[in-house]
Amino acid sequence: MASLSEEEQQARETIRYLVAASRSVPGGALASAREDWRAQLAWWGSQGYHGVTLPPEWGGQGKSFLVQTMVVEALAEADANLALLYEVHNTLHLEAVWRYGDEAQRRRWLPDLLAGRRLGGFAVTEEEAGSDAESLATVAVPEGGGYRLSGVKRMITGAGWYDQYVVFARVPEAGITAFVVEADTPGVGFGSPEPMLGLDSTPVADITFEGAWIPEDHRLGELGQGYAIALDLLDGGRVGIAAQAVGILAACLGRSLAFAQQRRQFGRPIARYQGIQWMLAEMATDFAAARLLTYEAARRRPEGERQRPLYAMAKWFASRKAVQHALNAIQIHGGRGYLRKTGVEHLLRDSKVTELYEGTSEILRLVIASRLLNGYNWDSI
Repeated sequence: MASLSEEEQQARETIRYLVAASRSVPGGALASAREDWRAQLAWWGSQGYHGVTLPPEWGGQGKSFLVQTMVVEALAEADANLALLYEVHNTLHLEAVWRYGDEAQRRRWLPDLLAGRRLGGFAVTEEEAGSDAESLATVAVPEGGGYRLSGVKRMITGAGWYDQYVVFARVPEAGITAFVVEADTPGVGFGSPEPMLGLDSTPVADITFEGAWIPEDHRLGELGQGYAIALDLLDGGRVGIAAQAVGILAACLGRSLAFAQQRRQFGRPIARYQGIQWMLAEMATDFAAARLLTYEAARRRPEGERQRPLYAMAKWFASRKAVQHALNAIQIHGGRGYLRKTGVEHLLRDSKVTELYEGTSEILRLVIASRLLNGYNWDSI
């Protein structure tokens, strides 16, 4: 795996500088008020960091997907809530409009999405359709130059918080199709946010569609193309969640290293004890491996479906190691690590969900194994 180019290194330094600068913006330091996240994401839009992969003539920076991945990583090291909200807006929603929207749709939605004036979510999960996305029950029945949308999406990140959503529904006799649905559309409703183990500043709730009428010009891509669109976007999403896990790993390592050198027991810093050193060494090695794998997956994102096993590998490995070393970070901090006020235990609570959303660890292993058994060139990684 190649090291960062000079341009990529400069981009990473700029991003880390911006993360530090953003702490003066409302929501910049582990805020709990969800309104603050809107201010944060609007600020990142003002800095040009929404849609960084889009060409400059469309308002982007023309950067690689790796640069966008590094933004997610840096944000997650500071706060995984903000990293997730940024990742969904960019990797799943904004990319959907850019990749599958026609010119009129791009001109309608991209300026506000790029500026952060409007924020976009992604709604595919249902009661019986999570990993099995082909089993969607939400329907979009053609009617009067548009579609009547009926059904329920479950546990949607940012439900009731984002301004618009990419929604997947089944069109009779055509198949799964993607739509952009604005939050204030009549017939669209939102449940109460679910209390969660971690990411407790991120709203997650159900979205209900009770005969919501969606105009034809809100359909993304072709009729029946929705399943392929969802899989393509989730490939990028898996790299984004891998980056979130890498950011959490960075926080585990940074906090553990600093604490181990400061905390003294029996007359010397606990970092001088072999048991602590071994945990730090393993944490640093797994962090480096997860970051390299995630960066490589981000670089190969333009190859699309062909590298789907690599995207799965990055998310599976990084998320697994984030959970493991969040536990180790608590152990290194001892009793203090168990206290909420020290801000270490939330790394464990925030890390666990990276093994669950956008492909559970079990599903990812099936993706990897099935491709290996069907001729995927693992030696090309």
